[in-house]
Parts: sequence; C-alpha cells; structure tokens
Amino acid sequence: MLEFLRKRRSIRKYKERAIEQEKVEQLIKAVLLSPSSRSLRPWEFIFVDDREILIKLSKSKEHGAAFLKNAALGVVIIADPEKCDVWVEDSSIASIILQLMAESLNLGSCWIQIRKRWHGSFTTAEDYVKGLLDIPEKYRVQSIIAIGYPNENKAPYEYAELQYGKIYQNSFGYPYNK
Repeated sequence: MLEFLRKRRSIRKYKERAIEQEKVEQLIKAVLLSPSSRSLRPWEFIFVDDREILIKLSKSKEHGAAFLKNAALGVVIIADPEKCDVWVEDSSIASIILQLMAESLNLGSCWIQIRKRWHGSFTTAEDYVKGLLDIPEKYRVQSIIAIGYPNENKAPYEYAELQYGKIYQNSFGYPYNK
C-alpha cells in the first residue's frame, strides 16, 4: 500500500480516451463505499463526461481548474449540510477515496477545490457550479475530481524526502523515535 501511495500523483494532462464503463462503475461503487461520520452519508456525486459541460466546469474558478476540459470525466462532490455537521470532512474523504480508486484503475486524477474559491470578482466557484449543473440551493459543492488516462509521467515520491519532522511521539514537539 505504501508503494501505491508513493506512486499516486496529481495528474493534470490527459489522453483523448474515454474511460470504459466498467471502470466508471467501479469508481461509482468506490465513492458509495466511502466512510462517513455516523454513516450519515451526506454526500452525493455528479459524474460528468459531456465534453461541453467539462469545458464549462473547467472555468469554474479563477485558477487551477483549466485542465478539467481535457479530462475524460469530472466528478462533482456535493453534500447536504442538513444531514451532517461534518459534511466537509465526509465529502473530502469521498474525494480522496475516488482518487485512490482511480489510481488503482491506472487512471490519473486531480482534486479541484471549489468550496471557498472564486469564479470571478462577484461569483463564487460554488455558485457557478450549482447554476451550471442545476444543483439545489441546500447542497454545498466541495470539489471536482478530474479523471482520465494520464498523458504525463511523474516520478514517485521519495521516502527520504518525506517531512518526518512533522511526526511527534506522545506529545507535540517530541520527535518520533524510530
């Protein structure tokens, strides 16, 4: 599992290739199996493979979403805050579960933060996405996960470069003793 995590990188360049339906169904099952606080499952998911919608979603925020226009799939992670007070955490867990499942299927992915980001000077990224996808007002938009076949190779992380100084033992400030 460590090698799997070491290898997973954010991919922003994708091949012009559709994702097979069997793989999409596995991605769907993975997000629906995501853990949530008290099993309340406040999250819901919009799987977008329509090129025109992906292009519009790629303009959802000022910076950091343009690559979505070339992805085969964008998964919009939304949640109902009335169902659970920790919807942010639950939808974040679902987002990373989706990315890990994509990696296991040899697909690349990248998180696009929507919550608390701006589309432009007067519109939030969340409001833009809600309007584009007809998302009811009560829902919140956490993220969009871009997914596709990678068209870039990134080297795995090196264990020696991990920030071990951020690990403490028993109390803050006490370096972990190997």
